[in-house]
Amino acid sequence: QVQLVESGGGLVQAGGSLRVSCAASIRTGSRYHMGWFRQAPGKEREFVAAISWSGSITNYAESVKGRYTISRDNAKNTLYLQMNTLKPEDTAVYYCAAGGWGTSLDDYAYWGQGTQVTVSS
Repeated sequence: QVQLVESGGGLVQAGGSLRVSCAASIRTGSRYHMGWFRQAPGKEREFVAAISWSGSITNYAESVKGRYTISRDNAKNTLYLQMNTLKPEDTAVYYCAAGGWGTSLDDYAYWGQGTQVTVSS
């Protein structure tokens, strides 16, 4: 079983930056690809970024490419999402996911509870 706990969300002005984190409780020796998704009010949850277990492969949604950076520290079992040049349309609950690879919700087996990111104009 994998438990994921996001943190670091908050309120930021447009053009600003924020980093969200995801602490994962993972059995020693297990290897999981991980990703970030987000869900804005009234919209479906959507893919944001994914990273392979080693960190050598990353994938981004077009809407965040060049502004967001996904990374991980396997020694700390922590996933990060650095968000720069934030826009009001980035406002959403951001979810950490693990145990799969892809851009669909069904691709991942484990989910966190989410952290709210609000970008004011």
